[in-house]
Amino acid sequence: MRDEVTMDELTRRSLIGGAAALAVAGRAATAQGGAPDERVPLWPGRIPGDLGKRPVRKVNDRSKTPGAPDRWTTGIDVPALVVRRPAQPNGAAVLLVPGGGYGFLAYDNEGTEQARWLNALGVTCFILLYRLPSEGWGERRLVPLQDAQRAMRVIRAGAARFGIDPRRVATIGFSAGGHLAGSLATRFAEPVYAPVDAADRLSARPDLAGLIYPVVSMDAAITHQGSRNNLLGPTPAAAEVEAASVERRVGADTPPVFLVHASDDGTVPVANSLTLYAALLTAKRPAEMHLFDEGGHGFGTRLPKTTPASAWPTLFAAYAARKGVFPA
Repeated sequence: MRDEVTMDELTRRSLIGGAAALAVAGRAATAQGGAPDERVPLWPGRIPGDLGKRPVRKVNDRSKTPGAPDRWTTGIDVPALVVRRPAQPNGAAVLLVPGGGYGFLAYDNEGTEQARWLNALGVTCFILLYRLPSEGWGERRLVPLQDAQRAMRVIRAGAARFGIDPRRVATIGFSAGGHLAGSLATRFAEPVYAPVDAADRLSARPDLAGLIYPVVSMDAAITHQGSRNNLLGPTPAAAEVEAASVERRVGADTPPVFLVHASDDGTVPVANSLTLYAALLTAKRPAEMHLFDEGGHGFGTRLPKTTPASAWPTLFAAYAARKGVFPA
């Protein structure tokens, strides 16, 4: 069983310590300068890779439409989950992983706006505010994956409080966030940080991974160079490139994967999705891929309804239902 530890089995000490941390960091915080959100910190004590000089949080709202924010966030000094609860929860949950080339987080386009349609389906959402690897953390290549693994475990440890089924937790990642979600789906059991409490005995494996116009490979021939540089640095060793290429990490326990890409993506080549899909087929892992003629990059849910790629949320929801993560 993936969830070999349940919430009831957590020690009293872990519960008290975790409650104290949540009370401090989660009390009616105003997320990203907007309306108050429920925020859950990932790390109860020292953050892995903390070298003593944390980045400064900055939010750049690029929107030109009043009431429709389009915030890019940098300086993630305290990684956390922002919880968006539906009015009528059905027990399913999604960890949302915004992209931004590992240089910023597209918080609204690939976070809050995604939570909106998922909430309408009854799905509880957790927007991952993960650390950016080039902002002064130790072991930069592992920093985002540390936060992603810990996020899945924190979600499962709090399943009763969040009103979710810990065996129905998917992830959806976009662009570089798709690389992180894909890394989580293929490297969920890799020990990238020292356990900090009983929650770390839980599985970090997502039950399904949706990768939307994802960065997949660190191979210079097809990668998004900015994402690769931010994650691995300008001159990574060959072994680091191999380890961080999602298509190289597919295994017998990789969860079902749903891929979406536009052929005219001028930022992240569609070859990234094609390469991963081929690897999944070779490993005989369940996968569904949708390629569209038009859409470009970074479209989130903002495409006109006349553009076929705008249908991807409906296609994803149907796939998640077939895989037992969303209700049928």
